Amino acid sequence: MNAVLSTAPTAMKISDLQTGFRILSRLPLANAQQAQVEINNFLDCLLQSPPAGDVYLQLLEQTRISLCFIEEELARQYTSKALPLGDTEDAAFRQVVATWVKASHAYAHCAQLQNAQDDDGDAAERLALILHRCIYYTGMAVIEHHRARRELPRGMWLDLHGFYASAEEWGVATLAVPDSLDPLGRSTHCTAAFVSLLLSELAGPYSLNVRELGLVRRWANSWSPLVTVHSVVAGEPLPPSVVDLMKDAGLCASRDCLQTENVRRVDSGRLAMQINQTRQQLRERISPAQLGLGEDCTASQCQRLLARLARPWALLRATRQFRRHVTTGKSKVCAGFAGMHYYISGKEFTQPESARVYSRDEFDRLFAFRHTLDPTQRLDVRQTQVGFAVDEWEVLDQSATGFRLMRSTAGRRIAPEQLLSICPHDGSAHLLAQVVWLMQEQGGGLIAGISALPGKPQAVAARPLAQEAAHSEPYSRAFMLPAVPAMASEQSLVIPQGWFHSGRLLEVYVDGVWRVRLDRLLGDGPDFARVSFSVT
Repeated sequence: MNAVLSTAPTAMKISDLQTGFRILSRLPLANAQQAQVEINNFLDCLLQSPPAGDVYLQLLEQTRISLCFIEEELARQYTSKALPLGDTEDAAFRQVVATWVKASHAYAHCAQLQNAQDDDGDAAERLALILHRCIYYTGMAVIEHHRARRELPRGMWLDLHGFYASAEEWGVATLAVPDSLDPLGRSTHCTAAFVSLLLSELAGPYSLNVRELGLVRRWANSWSPLVTVHSVVAGEPLPPSVVDLMKDAGLCASRDCLQTENVRRVDSGRLAMQINQTRQQLRERISPAQLGLGEDCTASQCQRLLARLARPWALLRATRQFRRHVTTGKSKVCAGFAGMHYYISGKEFTQPESARVYSRDEFDRLFAFRHTLDPTQRLDVRQTQVGFAVDEWEVLDQSATGFRLMRSTAGRRIAPEQLLSICPHDGSAHLLAQVVWLMQEQGGGLIAGISALPGKPQAVAARPLAQEAAHSEPYSRAFMLPAVPAMASEQSLVIPQGWFHSGRLLEVYVDGVWRVRLDRLLGDGPDFARVSFSVT
């Protein structure tokens, strides 16, 4: 990396369009890391020795497509990764965020030069375009924090509010500007860019996977013009949620806003109607592509995500099924099927005797110590159990079905939607749980929302049923969850990811061998599937 940096020019001056276009045309887009260095050097040159205002703006506009391509390529290094990020992943994240912020600063710098020029008939359009780009690039820094599941740094929302407030002040907040990144060639405006970020924040980004985040971002950009932002009229009642331009947050509770001159109302009524209409059209079997939702998503994926977005995007408070209460204590958390099975069963996993195949090492040990074994006891190859690591998490609050936990950087990496076992601070048995949302704080610690799977788990052994008995696979670790009528939860199996398809037959060893047929997928994650079943 140092060698790459040393090859980049450091004292280059870009004074005309031809020089700038020539540099941009030579960007090595096939090598994202090298292209990142060169486009950052290009932006640095503009910031240090700015050309004339109109040249500056045209050069910045010319970078848009290449810049977004380069940052998207680099972002692959840290999206969908377990937390905390490794050193290489963290470095890529910081590079991408710094580049988005630098691009925003370059446009803001360009605005200062534009204001210094003589006014003309195109001044309003130029100012609207510059402020839109400032909002867009600062917003991309926000989006990268969402995709990397990192806590936003202080001041980022205040920067966004400042750019939007400037657009309001200059009367260009809804003035149309071209958008070369829009796949349909549609124009946009500052308010739409600002609203799309509010919608992304309302979607609960730390609980969405990368595919869902991409869909949310696409839909937010497409539907943000349906949402309007208004100043507050003195004396009028405020809705529960508003934007306070002096607070470092997106939407906030109106009860916390003391000065209404900085408060903005957000009207999402037309967006709520659009979501309801789209959900109805999906039920009528109109494809997502025809509805403009995208060609890379299925109707069922869109239905699930739209159902999840309907309330927050209509600015309605989400209902909580179980009350959450603050508590303190340390909970023990284990990841991985082997460790979870060990702590839930209380013993090391062994193949059931009906399927037991001893290794050469185990056979040698059995032969060597055959005279000292008690024939009346069950045969155990190893009397000492192998321990599995658990991490201690501090409990911040909990409900009947979930926990909000916090942990320092020490401990195993944890992935979104991963299966865990948790021994609550006030309990002695491990429960199965899934990571619902996950965020890494600025200081490096992790905060996670954990949802317990219903019922007390039982550690079992399972294997796909072979077509021929001679080719039976060894048993693998699995779990059985009982039916919980109070939660409308049926009996289910938790099996490794990739095992499920409807109608598949498994052998499950509990106290004896069960033959079961898999029925429906009830939930899943990167390492497991929870399925309903029937005994055959």
